[in-house]
Amino acid sequence: MANLAQLLNQPGASIEATDDFDTINRLIWDKGWGDGLPIVPPTEARVAAMLEYCDRPWNEPIAKVPPRWGEATPLLLAANAVMAGCEPRYFPLLMLAIEAMCEEPLNLYGVQATTHLCAPLVIVNGPIVQELNINGGHNAFGPGFQANATIGRAIRLSLLNIGGAIPGLGDMSTFGSPAKYSYVVAENEVASPWAPLHVERGFTATTSAVTVIGAECPHNINDHESLTPEGILMTIAGSMGVAGCNDIYYKAQPLVIMGPEHAQTVAAGFTKAEAKRFLQQHATVLVRQFSQENVDRRIRVTFKDRLANPKPDDVVYVVREPEDLLIAVVGGAGKHSAFVPTFGATLPVTRALKTANGELARSVEDFRRR
Repeated sequence: MANLAQLLNQPGASIEATDDFDTINRLIWDKGWGDGLPIVPPTEARVAAMLEYCDRPWNEPIAKVPPRWGEATPLLLAANAVMAGCEPRYFPLLMLAIEAMCEEPLNLYGVQATTHLCAPLVIVNGPIVQELNINGGHNAFGPGFQANATIGRAIRLSLLNIGGAIPGLGDMSTFGSPAKYSYVVAENEVASPWAPLHVERGFTATTSAVTVIGAECPHNINDHESLTPEGILMTIAGSMGVAGCNDIYYKAQPLVIMGPEHAQTVAAGFTKAEAKRFLQQHATVLVRQFSQENVDRRIRVTFKDRLANPKPDDVVYVVREPEDLLIAVVGGAGKHSAFVPTFGATLPVTRALKTANGELARSVEDFRRR
């Protein structure tokens, strides 16, 4: 493995600058390498410390990031992680998230370049949640936890600087969203009455894993009145059924986030599979709720086998099959859940944390250079 000094001595690999916070921030901003917030200067020493938690060649790409198809080498990822304020021990999770979101089913090119306001959401499961103190409880999607904030920000800086998702150029989102700054959360496995998301998707409970979804921001669902599983599920289903949801037009896999209180009530009467079946059947939009232009140009075409000549009270399902729906338990106390629609033309990807030799990682210390 080449050492860092050798890699940085290659043409274009580094820039000499005064190690001054304001000077380096102005340089980063002038070159278009930032997200609009101040960055931590990615000095050689800070990048070297980040790479102490990398067990693979620093100059060999782990993925190619669209729309520019830039090569995400550990060296470049480490620089972006430093800029974001990551601790070095967060670095293995950053590499895993980037690898997962660059896999074909997610369609990162579409997620990055679309006019839609989606961003890659990373849900973390397993022992690494406790090891890195990733928040899955109160305010899980908000501020207050360094791991959530800085890993998510490092992902965004990498998507900008390596992938070329520059607003108005590579990233054509009409509105953008706060999720484009940072979008990392843990599942609240302790508070969940069901098997966690990564177990449902084929891994053991003791495996550390990420699930990446090309997602909108969470849409809050308030239900303080329902006392039964059916009541809460009806409220969630009613909140999912909106005519402008991208998932309607694709075989997509949107996400329902259940707060622990709602999840406990629902689990008293439903398995997770049964809850998915209920939501799939009841999360619907009536044909008359779409414009006639949408009916003619999208509904008749997309659902030509069932709705070639639709009646006003015919239903369109938000999710086509129960197994297409994801459910995760996130958050703290409070009778709330959330619906997280997706870009539509995207499928979630779940990947386990593994070392360079393909073995499951027991800890981020498995990645540390010896």
